[in-house]
Amino acid sequence: MRVLLVNMPWSPIDLPSLALGILKRSVDERVPGAAAEVLHANLEFTDWITARRGFTADDYQYYSLSSYFMGCGDWVFSSALYDDPSWREEEFASVMKGKLRGSRMRMTRELHREVPQFVEEIARRIVGLAPDVVGFTSTFQQNTAALAAARHVKRLAPHIATVVGGANCDAEQGAAVHRNFPFVDYVVRGEGETAFPELVRALAGGRTGLDAVPGLCHRAPDGTSTVNPMATAPLPPAHILPPDYSGYFERLAGSVARNWVEPKLVVEGARGCWWGEKHHCTFCGLNGSFMQFRSKSPEVFYEEIMDLARRHRVLDMYVVDNILDMGYLGTVLPRIIESGFDLRLHIEIKANMRRSQLRTLSDAGLIYVQPGIESLNNRVLDLMDKGVSGCQNVRMLRDGAETGLSVSWNYLHGFPGETADDYEPVIAQIPALEHLDPPVDLSARIAIERFSPYFNRPELGFTGLRPEAHYRFTYDLPEEELYDLAYVFEAPERGIGEPTVTALNDALAGWKRHHADARLTHTDLGDRIVLVSRRRAFPWRAMELTEPFEIALFRLLDQPHAPAALARKAAARVPGDPRGREEVERVLDEWAARGIVFTDGGQYVHVAPAAVNEDLLRLDFMRHLHTAGAGAPREAGGGGSGAAARTPADRDRGPAQPPVTV
Repeated sequence: MRVLLVNMPWSPIDLPSLALGILKRSVDERVPGAAAEVLHANLEFTDWITARRGFTADDYQYYSLSSYFMGCGDWVFSSALYDDPSWREEEFASVMKGKLRGSRMRMTRELHREVPQFVEEIARRIVGLAPDVVGFTSTFQQNTAALAAARHVKRLAPHIATVVGGANCDAEQGAAVHRNFPFVDYVVRGEGETAFPELVRALAGGRTGLDAVPGLCHRAPDGTSTVNPMATAPLPPAHILPPDYSGYFERLAGSVARNWVEPKLVVEGARGCWWGEKHHCTFCGLNGSFMQFRSKSPEVFYEEIMDLARRHRVLDMYVVDNILDMGYLGTVLPRIIESGFDLRLHIEIKANMRRSQLRTLSDAGLIYVQPGIESLNNRVLDLMDKGVSGCQNVRMLRDGAETGLSVSWNYLHGFPGETADDYEPVIAQIPALEHLDPPVDLSARIAIERFSPYFNRPELGFTGLRPEAHYRFTYDLPEEELYDLAYVFEAPERGIGEPTVTALNDALAGWKRHHADARLTHTDLGDRIVLVSRRRAFPWRAMELTEPFEIALFRLLDQPHAPAALARKAAARVPGDPRGREEVERVLDEWAARGIVFTDGGQYVHVAPAAVNEDLLRLDFMRHLHTAGAGAPREAGGGGSGAAARTPADRDRGPAQPPVTV
């Protein structure tokens, strides 16, 4: 039996599909007499469209990920799904007016008219390969492209079994796909590495045993949709196979996309979220039907990473785990460090990791981390049930800079119960943070995602949910069907109003604009601490802390502290010093005014990463003193190159990348 697995646009072009890589291996190893291959139709489309019009890597990124919450990528292929090159253009233009600039609007509408030809061609290509089964993965903005291709394949070759699966087919979403699109013979819901091979075996055996495949949607003899119950437990990690990426890198090498991207491997150590099992973040729907955390054994995961790197000679890797298995810090990562492989890894972590743990990540080759910061305010983070504080999140940004990690994060707002009072103190302090990694974009109002507590529990503040507008101009379905199909939902706006949103985004825009030129570092020389600054909102350029009491306070502020705890601990470190909480608060106020500390929720933390080269920093400091004149003042102003203030994160800094979920 021949199985063809198809990766339609808008799957990212710099990554092979993890889902299809796993399914290919599952079929090849677990279905006797069957063989699977992958058609990289996303790369086929890249070559097809660039031969016809000006189209760039940035354009592909826009339709693949950037426009996800507006649905532009899915709407582009709705014309092919409904055989209408002008499908709902007026509705699209009306809803998107003011959201898309003119050039983007024009391109989206032109692509919408052009892609039916591509889908027809790719369907003929699929049929020409003579598969018995063709499976389409659907994640993010792949749904209409996958459905359109399935429709055309079925029309050309009714005998070919069409299957759709992926994140867009979880739970009720998959059932909605199956009952509304009769050209889809089967939908695999949930984890597919067991269900899909079972389906292929059933088809090879004359369609016997379909009722036993967990989560499968299939058709009764009269054509009605039959929905099997989903598995009651997630797949054990020992059953999660490593992916087979045969063919992807060869196809990329022959594509125009090779000039656009540096290819990366996708690896998976764990599924689920150990934090979410205890405290499900209120806005997060990422883990779908199975939140339970489970991870591969360290030995298995390490060998998978090494095998993929050797096999494909690629050192850039996305680790798609929603959260790092903390056990890997003492098992997998030390072995990567010892291996001598200069890997560059991207991973999601929790924001309260210690500096020593971050250093282990950095030494193992992690370049980008996404710690799920989302806010710098205690109270808003509590509303999210994040389990971290604003000061801890700032500490993460500081320690990331110090250990050479680029921190990718988003700022979110719109949580029920938040007020302007939660944001105004943070906005006022953003100029002090400009030397640290800013968020990837401006603050965004939260979207209500299926599977999230906000979706499942209306008592948390969101009622009357409707599918987002883009589902209504993309699909020809009644709203009750769209409700089951959709992942993102409209809801009344909650939380802060537009004046506060504008003030926040103005501050974030300034952060992003001035980040490259901003510097703040410290060097602890034992008997004194030297700080060097170059930030637009603060005129001072260098200062020294020489009093034991202040040195003790600064060192304690490596971790978030309240003033009372600072006073108590400083007294223990500097015996006989009579100064207490009142003096601590005076110093904290002074340091806050100088942008040395960040405060939120009654706690303080310093924001100065350790300097890379203490000798250079000391030389830079002396240069400042010399420029300011004799007398060695405690604080010196002036310019200076700032070279000594650079941190490891300044080296090889690249654009922040969003995590990839397969």
